[in-house]
Amino acid sequence: MEILHFDIQINAEATKVWTVLWDDFSFRQWTSAFTEGSFYQGNLEKGNTIKFLDPKNNGMYSKIVQLIPSEEITFLHLGEIYEGVETPRDWGEATERYILKENENTTHLYVEVATTEEFRSFFEEKFPIALSNVKNLSENQL
Repeated sequence: MEILHFDIQINAEATKVWTVLWDDFSFRQWTSAFTEGSFYQGNLEKGNTIKFLDPKNNGMYSKIVQLIPSEEITFLHLGEIYEGVETPRDWGEATERYILKENENTTHLYVEVATTEEFRSFFEEKFPIALSNVKNLSENQL
């Protein structure tokens, strides 16, 4: 398992960045960096399972293992979804963690992704674009 790190400084309060990350409308916008039309199903509560999907009902499902609103959320990826059917995968501790640290109306957003070599280049290409989208939405939305 490899740990990848991504981060960006955003000129907005952590609560606003958090809203951009997890509000349905803005989530669909910033995650278009990964797949156009991405969305998630489920409630953001610790212990819940969330489905991350594309318009064809393909994606993955994950458990929320840590949640502190406007500060941190960690997903443990459990398996893939293809045409709406869940298939468990043995990815070990494949996690995705978002950490927000606010300092005087600016927020440093850190993302840690524990992944296999198979997905490394995809994340290295797409996450900088996604975080730039989060920054743009956080700084420019009303």
